[in-house]
Amino acid sequence: FLSFFLLSVLAVAVCRAQVQQEPQAQTTEGTSINITCSHPNMQTGDYIYWYRHLPGQGPAFLVFGTGGSRALTDLPGWLVVAADRRSSALWLT
Repeated sequence: FLSFFLLSVLAVAVCRAQVQQEPQAQTTEGTSINITCSHPNMQTGDYIYWYRHLPGQGPAFLVFGTGGSRALTDLPGWLVVAADRRSSALWLT
């Protein structure tokens, strides 16, 4: 099994950031996975950053975005940010 944590953070002051997501996701290698994150207090100029945290390692940057979709560069997958920017989903294939 491949077990990892995915974190989504906003580039905003800690007092304003409200990020809600499952604390971890687990899948087998070669299986696609979709991980969602709610961030209801997005403001103009805020960025969404996704990180991968493998057991025994530090967090590793995956992708950032402000809206629409963006392909990942180091892994097969993409980030999709909802039109209202209040949620995002990371798809790994």
